[in-house]
Amino acid sequence: MQKFVEEIREHLVEQLIPFWEGLRDEQYGGYYGYMGYDLKTDRTYEKGCILNSRILWFFSNAYSLLGEEHLRVHAEYAYRFMREHCVDREYGGVYWSVACDGKVKDSTKHTYNQAFAIYALSSYYDAVKDEEALKLAMDLQQLIEEKCRDSLGYLEAFDRKFEPEDNDKLSENGVLAEKTMNTLLHVFEAYTELYRVSQDKNTADKIRNMLDTIADKVYNPKLGRQEVFFDREWNSLIDLYSYGHDIEAAWLVDRGLEVLGDKEYTEKLGPITSEITKNIYERAFSENSLLNEAENGVDDTTRVWWVQAETVVGFINGYQKNPQEKKYLEAAEAVWGYIKEYLIDPREGSEWFWSVDAQGKPAEKPIVEPWKCPYHNGRMCMEVIKRLG
Repeated sequence: MQKFVEEIREHLVEQLIPFWEGLRDEQYGGYYGYMGYDLKTDRTYEKGCILNSRILWFFSNAYSLLGEEHLRVHAEYAYRFMREHCVDREYGGVYWSVACDGKVKDSTKHTYNQAFAIYALSSYYDAVKDEEALKLAMDLQQLIEEKCRDSLGYLEAFDRKFEPEDNDKLSENGVLAEKTMNTLLHVFEAYTELYRVSQDKNTADKIRNMLDTIADKVYNPKLGRQEVFFDREWNSLIDLYSYGHDIEAAWLVDRGLEVLGDKEYTEKLGPITSEITKNIYERAFSENSLLNEAENGVDDTTRVWWVQAETVVGFINGYQKNPQEKKYLEAAEAVWGYIKEYLIDPREGSEWFWSVDAQGKPAEKPIVEPWKCPYHNGRMCMEVIKRLG
């Protein structure tokens, strides 16, 4: 286990952090939004606000963990770009993307995007105690509650003025969903972090509401999994088993339960997250890695970067909940071995491949783009260090 943790720490400090530091845009602020498979950075590419939020989250948490001043400087740099360019001062909320120079490119307001800004701002506040950042996080939460939900839960996509739009950005597999497990999970994740740093009682109540929705609407007890895409009334639209989201949800819900400290909800959700973890191990853990998903019972055997990262944390969480289940710890270490062999790009100046096929051949997809970020693999490293170090 000690070697496992040491390797993870070394990867974080010597590879991930320097890579993302190298993408700092000294001309326009923020961080460059695209690096192709050919390792060429496109300095004119748009800057996704989700990417910027995740970079802010990454450097804030790296600073909190490691205490090195250059990490604080990078976190502040990402925060300034968010505050000055990603936030709509007229209508509120965070844009979907801005151009390389910070001017608005895609003014869509998506609940998922607001959530990641809250997540990042809460961590930044925790790291540097900037009250302005906490206020902005609280303002975004109020906006979500006022503009982005109905009586049954969180809606998805809106235009700049918060008029509803089709949810094409968070819908896949041939459906157009009015509600998604993914957005709900990340609103939950964001509110958990906001509550952790603020102890705001209203936020705690919202977390309880989401836990009820996860248990009663999203989780399918017959299949032992979460459903993924829904209509407005939480009716599932497709037979889809998202292995990566399930193992991620298992540990994020457990984290939320820990932060909330409500015995009733721990007793209600704890068995569900244990069942999800067990089922993922039995159904999707194969050849020292995790399959991507199954649609209509057919497995997609692609190994995606973020799915493997979340699997490491999810299985460690399963082991820590049930220390007699050493198979989970062994599986986490095996997945890390797979990541080292196949997903970490050995080329100098790179990071992780987007994905590899069942034979370990990398897909020629970008190394950095609006969704390809240091959040999943960076968080994996920091969670392993904090949990096992």
